[in-house]
Amino acid sequence: MAPSPWTAHARRYREIADVLARHGLSQVLARAGFGRLLPRGRNSAETPPGAPTGGPVHVRLALEELGPTFMKLGQILSTRPDLIPEAYQAELAKLQDAAPPVPVEAIRAVIREELGEDAFADFVEFDDVPLASASIGQVHVARLADGLGDAGDAGGTKVVVKVRKPGAVERIREDLEILRNVAATASRAWPVLDDYNVVGLVGEFSRTLTKELDYLEEGRNAERFAANFDGDTRYRFPRVFWHTTTSRVLTLEYMEGLKINDLPALDAAGLDRRALADHAAAALAQMIFEDGFFHADPHPGNMFVEPGGRISVIDFGMVGEISDQLRSDLGHLLIALARKDPRRLARALEAMSLTGPVSDPARLAADVAEFIQLYDGVDLADVNVTRLAQRLLGVIRRHRLLMPAEAAMIIKMMVMAEGLGRVLDPGFRISRVLEPHVRRLLLEQYSPAALVRGLKAAGLTALDLAADVPDLVDSLSRILDSGGFEVHLRAAELEPIVARAERIGNKVLAGVIAAAFIRGVGEVVASDRRWRGWREPLLRTGMAALGGLGGYFGVTSMARRRLRR
Repeated sequence: MAPSPWTAHARRYREIADVLARHGLSQVLARAGFGRLLPRGRNSAETPPGAPTGGPVHVRLALEELGPTFMKLGQILSTRPDLIPEAYQAELAKLQDAAPPVPVEAIRAVIREELGEDAFADFVEFDDVPLASASIGQVHVARLADGLGDAGDAGGTKVVVKVRKPGAVERIREDLEILRNVAATASRAWPVLDDYNVVGLVGEFSRTLTKELDYLEEGRNAERFAANFDGDTRYRFPRVFWHTTTSRVLTLEYMEGLKINDLPALDAAGLDRRALADHAAAALAQMIFEDGFFHADPHPGNMFVEPGGRISVIDFGMVGEISDQLRSDLGHLLIALARKDPRRLARALEAMSLTGPVSDPARLAADVAEFIQLYDGVDLADVNVTRLAQRLLGVIRRHRLLMPAEAAMIIKMMVMAEGLGRVLDPGFRISRVLEPHVRRLLLEQYSPAALVRGLKAAGLTALDLAADVPDLVDSLSRILDSGGFEVHLRAAELEPIVARAERIGNKVLAGVIAAAFIRGVGEVVASDRRWRGWREPLLRTGMAALGGLGGYFGVTSMARRRLRR
């Protein structure tokens, strides 16, 4: 008989409970239904006199003490502003690259296991002092032997070797199983957690962390970014040396430069900080709005500036992708923001949420209306994105709306990018960099291609839109004039009637899509004063197209009626 999850991981459960209790977090265990795990038989949510009272700092310290899985959990939570308050985000962000190093002998042993006993023959140099030590991996500087790196590089090509720490996988797998068990139990005992789909969040975290354990995946991510920015001399991404790379060892080109937030060093080097701020934000905008593949951890420690001003980017373990559905949802959200329409913004937030309809839609609409007042009358290019995002996220958390992970990370990225931009240039506004991309996304929502996709989804073509409408109106009028109707149906007669109803419904839906297209173009034009000069030409073009379409529908309808006679 297989042991229960509790029996299999009893010692680890006790360790976790003890750490949380020592940091004043006993109430979390008690409310989540795990009071029996509290040390010394204490099973209440009350904190004893003299004990820590929890809070952001103690949450961070507890996660650090619990090891790699929980440190990574804290790092990911720091990118989810829709879930946790700003104070916790800021504190958990300190978990980045903060793990103690392991002895170099253990690192060398892993390299030999992965690359062979003669692995170090590939390296002219290997620095035993780690460059960095993170929750999962440890990084050392080395030089590849001649012929294995770039030709002509004196003394060999300088590289960084990232090695997964011994035992990390085993402990992470155990902790992930514990987290899944805790999430399932806690959701039943603490209803508020179920509102946030904690079971689903833990499953998502498990998948993300499992990917980060595979350095082959990180190498592919690095190459994908390099390909997306190929030819753009403002950015540089490291080369991957695949002959010394496995799932546990990753060898990348060494990226030298100044830290992007080291202002004295940047000024001493004569670098243009305003240009750097714009370039960093432009890279973010391209990742989100053009490539649909973005770096999910763009903190200053992952960006360096070369002597000529080129920005080097590192660390590709945490990335995100934007699906077509998310792109569409973001478009609707941006339209609502641009139109400053509280009802539409409330609907967009509710539609994007993974938790379904809100319990108090009227209150959500009121909160959204109050939020819109923050930037009412402010030009899009002058919007303070950080202030706006924090207030919007407050509304999201208050109504327990659960955003897709990628959407939450994008919001966090924008806030981080604007913060970095203002460090470099106090007058920086990320909205000015994002504005052209936002405008294009708004227009894409109502482009002919988007309309065609909507019509295809409805299962029809635009030319079949209203061919049967006159006949339907005539038939309905005759029935009503005769005093109504009675329905007598046999089962065999239901199928053609239902099929007919589906066709009618699809045509109505297509009409709605077409109407939304016409109205949407008008809204985009109205929302940007630069387009206002096009108002009259667009109106004339739209009326001509509408008239031609209406005439076509009329002619085809009369022709069909004559044929039936």
